Amino acid sequence: MEKLKLKKKLFEQCIKQQMNTAESTKAVIDDAQQSANDYGSPKDRYDSYRMQLLSRKDVYSKHLQSAIKELDVLNKIDLKKEHNSVQFGSVVFTEQQRIFVSIGLGKIELEEETYFAISPTVPFFQAMAGLKKGDSFIFRDKKIKIEDVF
Repeated sequence: MEKLKLKKKLFEQCIKQQMNTAESTKAVIDDAQQSANDYGSPKDRYDSYRMQLLSRKDVYSKHLQSAIKELDVLNKIDLKKEHNSVQFGSVVFTEQQRIFVSIGLGKIELEEETYFAISPTVPFFQAMAGLKKGDSFIFRDKKIKIEDVF
């Protein structure tokens, strides 16, 4: 598959997964709010059940904000640019793995191949940042060779 087409498909898969996360989180928030509304007004000043429902909503609201922030990060990737060194937005092939430097989503299955979407803040990325095709780096006492970057 052409390199930029592969990068675009990986990007689309990441967007899809992140949108699913945001939508399911929003559904949990709506459910918690509806449960609090159905329960009615606080029975007394220390109504712990209602407080628990609203607290649950607040926790998931933070998860939703995080998911939206990650979508914003994804949208900063330039899909028309082929990178010659490992950086944000790069697709990296090593001897053992195929990596998409984007956000930390983990394993992605695409056309019967396994890729890993990683964040540029993780140590694995930092060990290979700036390296080019043919370069090697050491990570957790293992030498890893970069077979391709784009």
